[in-house]
Amino acid sequence: MRTFAILCLWLGCISLALGGEIPPKPAKYFNDYANVVSSGKATELNNQLVEFERASSSQIVVVVFPNLPPGSAIEDYSQKMFTAWGIGQKEKNNGVLLAVFVQDRKLRIHVGYGLEGALPDALCRRIIDNEITPHFKAGSYEGGLAAGINAIIAATKGEYKGTGVTVNERPRGSQGQSIVPIIVIFVFIFFLLKLIGGRGTVYSRRGYRRGGWIISSGPGWGNSGGSWGGGSSSRGGGGFSGGGGSSGGGGSSGSW
Repeated sequence: MRTFAILCLWLGCISLALGGEIPPKPAKYFNDYANVVSSGKATELNNQLVEFERASSSQIVVVVFPNLPPGSAIEDYSQKMFTAWGIGQKEKNNGVLLAVFVQDRKLRIHVGYGLEGALPDALCRRIIDNEITPHFKAGSYEGGLAAGINAIIAATKGEYKGTGVTVNERPRGSQGQSIVPIIVIFVFIFFLLKLIGGRGTVYSRRGYRRGGWIISSGPGWGNSGGSWGGGSSSRGGGGFSGGGGSSGGGGSSGSW
């Protein structure tokens, strides 16, 4: 099992290094990269999602982006984010991703395997149509996101029992995994990519700024407002760490 996990990490890192456009794991549960939500409301919603994981072990992650990467389908992009970030517990797959792309006027609720019974595709569609998009059409992103989060929590509450702590709050020793194999894999990937060559620096990654897509060299994704690694994603308390959950693509998409 450990060998399989390391192999998946290896393949995922190669995919990102060779031009994948998935942003790094977000710092919080509620992440407003488009700056459409006030600081106070962002903190409130993030804390609500932290408490929900403590009580239920289920993870709900919300990301608000300016727009989709060029040529990307919202379903495929959401699936890639869900997988890369490992939303939900590995044993339960009880994660939910709510992704909003403001300029494209599109959104999606993407559901992990373990919550498909509580949050089927038809219910996701009703939450989008009845709870979220009416607020968006009225110009209230705060209202729509709050209503969507409340509806998702109501649908999934009681499906699983929490431990009182989030994945991020667990003692490091409880993970039970040595980082040495991971370091070895990263070193191997580095030299492998050096051999492949022809695609620029190993650490080149794509980010977003208001002017459009950019290529940035170095290990970071940028720290200015509007980039994946900065902006208002740092608002609020309670850091997010994925539990290794997965999704088969369940959920629903919508627009306004």
